[in-house]
Amino acid sequence: MFASCASVGALVRLCALALLLTLGLGSELRVRVRLSDGLVTEEVLEADSERDSISLEFKQGDGTLITFMADFKQEVKIFRALILGELERGQNQYQALCFISRLNRNEIIPSESMARLRQKNPHVIRLAEERKGLEQLTMSASVNLSRALQLSSHIHNMCSEAHEAIYTRETDVKYWSEKGVDGSIFEVLPQTTETPSFQACHSTKDLWQPCLCTYGLRLEWYPCMLKYCRSRDGTGKGSSYKCGIRSCSKGYHFTYYVPQKQLCLWDEEMIN
Repeated sequence: MFASCASVGALVRLCALALLLTLGLGSELRVRVRLSDGLVTEEVLEADSERDSISLEFKQGDGTLITFMADFKQEVKIFRALILGELERGQNQYQALCFISRLNRNEIIPSESMARLRQKNPHVIRLAEERKGLEQLTMSASVNLSRALQLSSHIHNMCSEAHEAIYTRETDVKYWSEKGVDGSIFEVLPQTTETPSFQACHSTKDLWQPCLCTYGLRLEWYPCMLKYCRSRDGTGKGSSYKCGIRSCSKGYHFTYYVPQKQLCLWDEEMIN
């Protein structure tokens, strides 16, 4: 096909048009991003305007795969981390974690806007325009995977490998319960802040002791809001229109109970 396009001038223009139309139909965007450690990674952003959701995925320098999902319909956001295990210390090949919390409407651009987002220079390394403050989240409840469908249809697909390591906050449980979500899908964990008998995992020497684990991650680049420009028509009447996006970077620290330090070895070298 490329040869026939190159051989006839009219077809060249036709092929170029077809390429633009093909790209316009897609909802996937690949962006090169510089991480906090200086390494460059590729983020894959996907939008599904029909299901009203956005996903973002990238690999960290240590090989950890981070996935973020925004479910606008259910007002739920999901963070998943697939962490390479330390085989020499008795861990599995990888460990999966899922953190679920309430999604606020102003955190990221709408799915229909994300679906139309394109970049002119795909080889440029992106840096966020705004670096938001670190958010500390105490994950004081677990989520039952087999019953999580009513909370969000995305949880089973994203968190099936995390098994019992699916966490949320009691404040979010209360909010979702008031919206009609069955409270039986949640289970309150041993207190993460009030009980002095639980130490932070990085202060615990015994690998088989329960402790409070902290996991940190950062979304280095994501479209956090739309930009609007103003124009005037022939009569001088002004109007605004969407003319771009503002990009943000945001870090998260999740603190949660684990029954043994063996499940939280990374806390010895705290990230972020």
